[in-house]
Amino acid sequence: MTDDTLDVLLIEDNPGDARLVAEMLDNAGTQLRRIDLGGSTPDRPSVHHEPTLAAGVALLSERAVDVILLDLGLPDSTGFDTLISVVEAAEFTPVVVLTGQDNRGLGVQTIQNGAHDYLVKNEVTEDLLIHSIQYAIEQSRQERERIRYRKQLEAFNRLYGISQDVIHALITESTREDLERAVCERLVEADAYDFAWIGEVNHSTGRFTRRDSAPADCGFDIATIPFDGETDAERPEASAVRTQEVRVVQDIETAPEFEHRREQMRACGYRTMVAIPVAYGDVCYGILAIYDESPNAFSNIDHENLSRLGQNIGHAITAVERKDALTSETVLQLTFSQDGETDALVAASAQGWTLEFEHLIRTDPGILAFGGVEGISQDEFREVVDRSTLVTDLRILSPESDTYEIELVMNWGEELVPALAKHGAFVTGISIADGELQFVVDVPPRRDKHHLVALVQDHYPDATLRAQWTVPRDNPAIADFHLAFENQLPKKQRAVLKTAFHAGYFDWPRKSTGEEVAELLGVTQATFSEHFRAAERTLFEAVFETIAGDGAIPPSPWEPSNQE
Repeated sequence: MTDDTLDVLLIEDNPGDARLVAEMLDNAGTQLRRIDLGGSTPDRPSVHHEPTLAAGVALLSERAVDVILLDLGLPDSTGFDTLISVVEAAEFTPVVVLTGQDNRGLGVQTIQNGAHDYLVKNEVTEDLLIHSIQYAIEQSRQERERIRYRKQLEAFNRLYGISQDVIHALITESTREDLERAVCERLVEADAYDFAWIGEVNHSTGRFTRRDSAPADCGFDIATIPFDGETDAERPEASAVRTQEVRVVQDIETAPEFEHRREQMRACGYRTMVAIPVAYGDVCYGILAIYDESPNAFSNIDHENLSRLGQNIGHAITAVERKDALTSETVLQLTFSQDGETDALVAASAQGWTLEFEHLIRTDPGILAFGGVEGISQDEFREVVDRSTLVTDLRILSPESDTYEIELVMNWGEELVPALAKHGAFVTGISIADGELQFVVDVPPRRDKHHLVALVQDHYPDATLRAQWTVPRDNPAIADFHLAFENQLPKKQRAVLKTAFHAGYFDWPRKSTGEEVAELLGVTQATFSEHFRAAERTLFEAVFETIAGDGAIPPSPWEPSNQE
């Protein structure tokens, strides 16, 4: 079968009839251009003549053809048995019955049993033959498209049902372990697949580590899957992690990436698989791998739908880990240092003064930092800041003294701070002293420390890890309030309250006006007031509605007591 040739299999035992059909096709000329072979049109025919059913079926097993012209009366088969045998062997190749029997009832029966047309030999003309072939090929193409669409719809509905159940599990499970177990168990229920596992790369061994799987007693050894290529063909599990894209293998038996481990797959009965990266934003938690005994089980599923399943799981893991980060009583602190030779502010600190920040807020102008300076006058400090590439704006919040409070807008950390936040890690302090910049990153429990160190060094190659230790949270008793603050307040309202608080808006006398806070946030004063009032109401509702209980109005603390 080629783009410019109409390949015809003629199964006919009469040499004269076979020669006549071949001549008709040869003389068809430009009429062949009416035939659409899946986007191309033939300019010549190629007729493969076989005199028996057995020979015709054998040729079909060896090569593909565009159409089959079949005589029902053959030396080794006659009638409907001939047609049924050819239809079964032909799969989607159209069959046109070409017979000497002028029997319209028989013609209807042949159509009902799989033929695409019924032609009587002594009535056939070149134009009729080409028209019949054209009709049969187009009808077969539409039939294949309908079946493909139906299978695609069935596969989509199947995955959609699984995804809905998975989403329910993601919502109801409170720990990452329970969440991953529920996902794997749902994927191997009766209407789903044969085996599923969630895992991650163990960089010390260069192989994968299983976090959970279903069924748990499956003999599939995940630890044998290499992440670093041991063969020319990279395993799809490794490729999915490296590229952050879905990888599908339609048939493991023929896939080159399984050449060295095909026996393991055969022993488990798997023929097809898909590897889905489990990620949210730019944070990858590993992969979800699904296997099935049916070849092409994932061929009719859009990669986008498979990718969305991994994103939903990644989003749920992120939410669970953020909750853990807020409620955990301990935190891992990583202290990094950077050489300050390249910036005037850091280099000048070698003269004996110090600058410390304890509060960082990400805003549109940059990283808003609040801290204190000691050992340098305000005028000298302003002059140093003017020469710094790290600072874009400075405001001094307290009078001249040995130690005074400041507010800086920095371009340091503009990309690092949000990147760490996606992993639930936060920069909680910055200090500049002795010609060196140091910053502290708080890492929640169970995070991959090595990955976060690499993330910091991707943004700042000169950063060096100086110390690490596990410390208790300063105020573990208010963890629930922190969780409510994060869950109930939208991102903009949280930013407004944090900025207003650290800028001294709540102090008396105020260190910053509403207009100044709005300017820090890069919004109008009206927008600041709108978000500020909305945030106040949300927090007060959370406090007072929880405390009120029965709705009773408490007595005023300003009224005198009736008690003596």
